[in-house]
Amino acid sequence: MATNETQTSAQLDTASTTTGGKNRSGAPRVDHVSSTTSAGTAADASAGRTTIAEGVVAKIAGIAAREVAGVHALGGGGARALGALRDAMNATDLTQGVKVEVGETQVAADLTIVVDYPTPIQEVAENVRSAVAGAITRLVGLQVVEVNVAVNDVHLPGDDADDADAETRVS
Repeated sequence: MATNETQTSAQLDTASTTTGGKNRSGAPRVDHVSSTTSAGTAADASAGRTTIAEGVVAKIAGIAAREVAGVHALGGGGARALGALRDAMNATDLTQGVKVEVGETQVAADLTIVVDYPTPIQEVAENVRSAVAGAITRLVGLQVVEVNVAVNDVHLPGDDADDADAETRVS
């Protein structure tokens, strides 16, 4: 990250980006292959290279999103059901509801969240974008080109109380 290489940044039109990770022209959202080269010194060559797995970036994004006020859970209905089973076995999946695309210098993230009622959805989504982008930039050191937030459901406060009442009525 702290090299003297020339970096190119992609200008993205987020309105033309689909959820498949590519924009309508078929180009990837992030820079997978460096299009520039530079004459490095012997010190640059001996410094080595750091590769960060997509799972690491997804976990950081998931943790950051869960810390935002108003986010009840991450993932769709089926993923949350499996997540409840994982939680019961003490094997929580922090990447649930998070998909990332990692390039050499850039990251794009897609998150699916459940918002607590009556929290303003747009406010929560913007806070998630900010928290995820900040965490990835701070901890991973990559440029975040986009963070897409899909709100899958709204959690009603009475939903948990109804589940607790049902369990206490059964003997």
